Amino acid sequence: MRKSNLEEVKFNIDHVPVMVDSVLEYLQPLESGIFVDGTFGRGGYTTAILENGNAEVIAIDRDHEAITCGKALLLKYGGRLRIIEGSFGCLDEIVRDQGLELVDGIVLDLGVSSPQILNSERGFSFQLDGPLDMRMGSKGLTAEELVNNISEQELADIIWKFGQDRHAKKIARAIIKARLIEDIKTTGQLADIVKRAVKVDYKKINPATKTFQALRIVVNDEIDQLKRVLSAAEKILKPGGRFVVVCFHSIEDKIVKNFLKKKSGALVGTSRHLPQQLATPTQSTFDLINKKVIKPTIQEVNNNRRARSARLRAAVRTSV
Repeated sequence: MRKSNLEEVKFNIDHVPVMVDSVLEYLQPLESGIFVDGTFGRGGYTTAILENGNAEVIAIDRDHEAITCGKALLLKYGGRLRIIEGSFGCLDEIVRDQGLELVDGIVLDLGVSSPQILNSERGFSFQLDGPLDMRMGSKGLTAEELVNNISEQELADIIWKFGQDRHAKKIARAIIKARLIEDIKTTGQLADIVKRAVKVDYKKINPATKTFQALRIVVNDEIDQLKRVLSAAEKILKPGGRFVVVCFHSIEDKIVKNFLKKKSGALVGTSRHLPQQLATPTQSTFDLINKKVIKPTIQEVNNNRRARSARLRAAVRTSV
């Protein structure tokens, strides 16, 4: 890709794609071929792939707003781009519905997009007061319904398991106490409750960060979706096809790491986090491109703070 085109990808959209140079390096878009962007968002990775050659892209997102915003790219790239509204956990089904059996590459960005965070109506940010929603799509329980109806123990378990916050029990107790007075309806209410409950001077992150992360993961069924897309990638990648995943927190990264290590024969034993096995223990369905996780450069982190927690893992599908 010409430098000018890559700069356009990075800066002329309202969501700056994280580690796009590394994604292209490890995905290696072909002059021809079909690639799946399982987390379309505002089209950062999709645009980079399309600008890098003559490959086609199937872009998937369950956020209807992202699909709507992608119409401009459909006009620009014509028949080389298909944008599908759906969850990446159904990636294999979506690809087959497009009349395809196998693809040349898959890329996933598991973070929340900047437009979602910056839109207070979506309820993802504790820094912007808005409805306590947190849904990536338009279906299912909202975070408001979750925090106002489940038990104290269930809340504590969610915050501990998916937020890894040592104050989980204290936060859950405070939420229950607050909702006895009035329903918790906004992000501002919830953030204030957490802040008052923790009473700790967090130097690096807001006290509500982990609670919001935990609730978002549960509301969107993110862990199950991740496990499903890992199995889906194994099913629909061609031999030699490339799989690139960018994670933003340790829970997801551990699942991806263990899956790829196990499928490459580099991990002994099983994990309850891994999807159902598709091959015998002696068969390697992936080869790791790098044994160690890839991190963003210091320059990128300085230019885009969202990149600071990004971790990239990549693998190549074998012929098994």
